[in-house]
Amino acid sequence: MTHHYDLLLIGAGHAHLGVLRRWALVERPPGRIALLSAGPVAWYSGMLPGLLAGRHSAADCQVELQSLCRAAKVELIVSAVEGLSAAQQHVQLSDGGTLNASWLSLNVGAQVSAPSQRGEAMHVLAVKPFAEFIDGWQHWQSAPQPLAILGGGAAGVELALAIAGRVPQLALFSAGHLLDGLSAGLRLRALGHLHQRGVWVREDCPISGIEEDRLFSGDAPVWRGQRLLLASGAKAFAWPAHSGLGCDERGFVLIAPTLQSYTHPTIFAVGDCASLPGALKSGVYAVRQGPILAANLNAALRGLPLKRYRPQRQSLALLATGDGGALLDWHGYSAGGQLFGRWKDYLDRRFIQRHRL
Repeated sequence: MTHHYDLLLIGAGHAHLGVLRRWALVERPPGRIALLSAGPVAWYSGMLPGLLAGRHSAADCQVELQSLCRAAKVELIVSAVEGLSAAQQHVQLSDGGTLNASWLSLNVGAQVSAPSQRGEAMHVLAVKPFAEFIDGWQHWQSAPQPLAILGGGAAGVELALAIAGRVPQLALFSAGHLLDGLSAGLRLRALGHLHQRGVWVREDCPISGIEEDRLFSGDAPVWRGQRLLLASGAKAFAWPAHSGLGCDERGFVLIAPTLQSYTHPTIFAVGDCASLPGALKSGVYAVRQGPILAANLNAALRGLPLKRYRPQRQSLALLATGDGGALLDWHGYSAGGQLFGRWKDYLDRRFIQRHRL
């Protein structure tokens, strides 16, 4: 049986949380609206390092979706997406059900890219999906072993600093320069913290594959162990490209400044699953897309003109250092200390509280 909706929000990412919050505070658009989420809670990625460092509980990092949807007068459907037909606007669910909507909005995020693997000697754990990662990490912590982290971006650095004291040995591999794209000052501060915590850092060392219990960069083995944590770049889910939606060469949905698909204007896409020049794959950009998306979904259901989203040229970066402090990067200026850690905690907790209606 197929259930029809006027609007179906697919995924409980940062932008959709912002949409629901705005509709809970003011009148939502007309019609039958539902949120489709793979789980009953939304995890806030910004607090994950604090969770691993023991500074937050799992409940601190979650938004319970049922109460938020109830406040926004939106139905909650808990199921994973199996496939999508963009032409027919049919969504196939993993439990065999089918949903159909006049308008769709995708905020499903992305997967973590992984190197090819031969053999099963090395256990690989990706930071997404968060619920599976937390379960896997708790299992690892019952018997700590040397560990490698793949990914030299903000996520990899924060995770390394969060768990450095919780494993016997820790290595961090970056395909290019550590924190590439951020200021040189922030990079030097981060390297200093990592060295102080005993993290072995390898820059300009792309990992080409896993063979049994060894990591290879090209033809050279660069690390040996049994546990690898993936915090590397974003990889698109397969089903958007298979749906008929226009996607870029990496499989991310091509969108216009109105956040609509170029090929299927009745489908919106935001956050990491979308491709728009100037919009980086970062929660900061997804949050900023929320107000424009809310306005445009409201306009679409009412037959009104749409607004254009313009990505910000600069964004504030706050990286947790695992000890309650944080590193700041803003317009090429860097700083660090406990004050910035308290600021980051305030911003993170404020995000959670704003969506707990």
